[in-house]
Amino acid sequence: MSGASGVTPIGVIGGGAWGTALAQMLASDGTPVTLWAREADLVAEINTAHTNALYLPGVPLAASITATGDLADLAALPVLLVVVPAQHLARVLAGLPACSPAESGAATRDIVLCAKGIEAGTGRMMADVARDLAGGAELAVLSGPTFAREVALGLPTAVTLACGGGEAQWQRLSAAIARPTFRPYYSDDVIGAEIGGSVKNVLAIACGVVEGLGLGENARAALIARGFAEMLRFGEARGGRAETLSGLCGLGDLVLTCASTASRNYSLGKALGQGQSAAEALSGKASVAEGAATAPVLAQLAARDGIAMPIVDAVCRLLAGEAPARVVVSELLARPLKAEQQGASPLSEPRSTPA
Repeated sequence: MSGASGVTPIGVIGGGAWGTALAQMLASDGTPVTLWAREADLVAEINTAHTNALYLPGVPLAASITATGDLADLAALPVLLVVVPAQHLARVLAGLPACSPAESGAATRDIVLCAKGIEAGTGRMMADVARDLAGGAELAVLSGPTFAREVALGLPTAVTLACGGGEAQWQRLSAAIARPTFRPYYSDDVIGAEIGGSVKNVLAIACGVVEGLGLGENARAALIARGFAEMLRFGEARGGRAETLSGLCGLGDLVLTCASTASRNYSLGKALGQGQSAAEALSGKASVAEGAATAPVLAQLAARDGIAMPIVDAVCRLLAGEAPARVVVSELLARPLKAEQQGASPLSEPRSTPA
């Protein structure tokens, strides 16, 4: 549905750094954006000062962003980007009013899931959570290598937009979301897009540990490659496609978040490598490191399905305080030697011997 000017009004649910950045990107051309945030003082700040000093300091926000603390204000909007942390998605969606076609003029509501994680306690991906609570909306997943500040500042960004509603939904959403410096690429692999975004958060913690321990760039590059192999194993076992995981929402996002302290998960890992406990590293942080909540449930799902994810298991041990970082890394390095690719064998073994 488009307004009189031909512009589709959009709602963004979540006033953190990523939600605010997406709202700013969408509003950069004057598109009306309604941004829901739970903090009353943040709503007031965005509407009066056009800033978000807590989560996105130093970035002026467009006047076409209207903040609200009432989810009912989004009821008539046909396109919603949901950017709340993964562990809060169910609670927020449960309070979201159903979209009224009579009010919006749309045949259906599009909900774009932008959080990256797996629900603790249930093992549900975000699309699974939304299907139970979103009242028949068509679901899509937006994922890829994105630092919030760069998106908000209009720096070039490319993402995967995986559409459960297929190409018809892609046509609607790409027209509403694409901007000159924000380029979505189409996929119909919702599972792969979600798994890529979830697993990379855990692997980013591991790469931060490498920096915190001062183990060097060789070790970090090796960890990214071996971590990507774990992502592929898990993703393909659950129905995702290798080509999806090799794209923006998998390998692309992994490379970005495993290389910079601008990543919350990488920063958490660095603190663990420097000797802090998980509780110490996470205390007082305004933003959420999704990988900390995702790691235990990811490890449980992998163990249940017989999927080897030793790096994920090591991150879980660190987060639980079971051993110091150097001990955990030493144990990883002491694992038996094996072939790099599944199906290949060391020269000393018969070709038929599985890796």
